[in-house]
Amino acid sequence: MANVGTRATTRLLQFLLTPAGLSENLAAVAELQGIRLPEIGGKQIFTQNVAQELVERAVEVKYPALLLYCEKIGNDLREKFRTFSGKAHMAIEVRVSQDRIEGLEKLLEIYVDTVTRILDQNRGDWGNGMFYTGGYEAVFAEMKHGGRNFIQTGKIRFEVLVSID
Repeated sequence: MANVGTRATTRLLQFLLTPAGLSENLAAVAELQGIRLPEIGGKQIFTQNVAQELVERAVEVKYPALLLYCEKIGNDLREKFRTFSGKAHMAIEVRVSQDRIEGLEKLLEIYVDTVTRILDQNRGDWGNGMFYTGGYEAVFAEMKHGGRNFIQTGKIRFEVLVSID
């Protein structure tokens, strides 16, 4: 069953890293807002659920950063003769940091908006028995000390239907 979360996370990472994914959508959102935003490269995307303090101790983190992971899986056997027929509960954390409080929350909202645009563009069949029907929930955490003095996190949660043998 652990393979279900890995499959969904890998597919999500592929959507983000395509040319029409993160870089194109980030440019479009920045143009709409009339601002210039820092790009998010491959070294700023982590495919694991890890606390901000641990990431900063283990590797050199460049912000903004994205964390993609599967929070939980549920095999409710909707299709009786499948090995797995249920849901993968996915999460994308967007972490932004800067040295001033001003504008940090607005910056976070822009990056969360970019990620949700990518989800909207990729509704439907994800291949290998995975299907994203759309819909998500975005939760914004409080600003705290960390990163480049101040850090704030937005977490986007959504479900992927999975049906595999």
